[in-house]
Amino acid sequence: MKRSKLVGLTSALAVSALSLAAQEANPVELRKQLEELLRVQRQQAEQIESLRKQIEVLKGQPAYPGAKSVTLEPKVEELQSRVEALTEASKKTFAGQFNPAFGFVGETVFGYRSTGSDKNGGARPGGFDANLRSGELTLQAAIDPFAKGYLVVNGSANTQGEATLGIEEAALITTSLPGNLTVRAGRFFADFGRLSFRHDHELPFVNRPLVLDSFIGGESRADGLELNWLLPTRHYLNLTAGVGTQLGGDAVASPGTYRAANELTFWTHLSSFWELTPNLTLEGGISGLLNDRTESRGGAIVQADGSTLTERRRRVLGLDLTLRYQPLDAAAYRGVEWGTELLFNHGDYDFDPDGSLDPANPTGTAGFPALSGDEFRGYSRTMGLYSYVATKLNRDWTAGFLFDWMQNLPGVAAAPYARPDTFRYSPYLTWKPSETQMLRLQYSFTDERRASGRADDHAVYLQWTYVLGSHTHGFRDR
Repeated sequence: MKRSKLVGLTSALAVSALSLAAQEANPVELRKQLEELLRVQRQQAEQIESLRKQIEVLKGQPAYPGAKSVTLEPKVEELQSRVEALTEASKKTFAGQFNPAFGFVGETVFGYRSTGSDKNGGARPGGFDANLRSGELTLQAAIDPFAKGYLVVNGSANTQGEATLGIEEAALITTSLPGNLTVRAGRFFADFGRLSFRHDHELPFVNRPLVLDSFIGGESRADGLELNWLLPTRHYLNLTAGVGTQLGGDAVASPGTYRAANELTFWTHLSSFWELTPNLTLEGGISGLLNDRTESRGGAIVQADGSTLTERRRRVLGLDLTLRYQPLDAAAYRGVEWGTELLFNHGDYDFDPDGSLDPANPTGTAGFPALSGDEFRGYSRTMGLYSYVATKLNRDWTAGFLFDWMQNLPGVAAAPYARPDTFRYSPYLTWKPSETQMLRLQYSFTDERRASGRADDHAVYLQWTYVLGSHTHGFRDR
């Protein structure tokens, strides 16, 4: 074998090993990685054996008639050193798979708002603000050939500016179950809808859509178990089903509290993918969530008019579509994405028109809120959607527009200027100078005239996000 070919083959093996280690080990790809790893090891063993045979041939090779005297020792030593290097590399291949990868994501949001209340009633006062929205420490590694695990610890500032720290995700994922099955257990962001399972810094805009904040509770954080099945069909179909004690960022966990089956939360998501043309794709999904008893979720919801609602039952249905144009000859420089999600919420609530059951007003016996006689139970059917379009201007710049619409939960008080809907319009501009740094400028106009008479809200945000070390999803483009 010529030296140039040997060097080329060795380099190719090194590049292949490095790229394999750098891939994100999702449930489907990890099995392919293991198969590829075994194939690479077989190639290494075959190459080592081939090099050893060459060495033996060179050692015993006689000089042919008329040839000049040639010293073969340097070439033999070079081949032997390459054999040793390949042998050592093959020993280290599996060991590297179990080294944990550490990463950190920092995100600061600078903003100005003309009013100070958000949809959940927990925003800072109007005016200027600088907010460390999150500092996310991640750890991930293969546990063994059959499972991997990851940990996400999040630190942020609450609405009073106080630092908070908590485990956002800590889960185990199987990697070698038969039948294209994957199981995830622990605390994780459940596979529900289009964007609810993404962290804030992964969103294509600054703020989470209004309907996700109201119907889901922000991020779809869940404590429980989730089963994913890639169906064995010619057309791509992926089904997820899960069960847990909670789902949503505003849920209240109760560790060690046993509950009946109807107090658990169940969710499912079916997604599909169509390649319309080589440059145009369509993704679609349908999601469902069922929680028949939600006394532990969020408590009383204080309305803008002073009334309170306490949620007792939650059922949510979601439909999502994503249309993506990405020319193959310029995928890094051009592209357009349109995404939308429609959610239907059917809930049962305890209505309290005068707000006497607000936990902030403990006027009853033993410090508990007292009944005033105007409370009643009813149901509410509401819906909402968000829709956005993002255009890639060049390699680093993206411009987009987000539209939010949501039917508000019903209050009891009324006024001539009250309206049951909220609208928000948000143009934004994103700059990614590298894969590990992002700046985003966004303006948002919220049109929310409700019984409180609250004025329209104008807001400007500057989001600055950076990544240190390993981070599997980085800044998502899909």
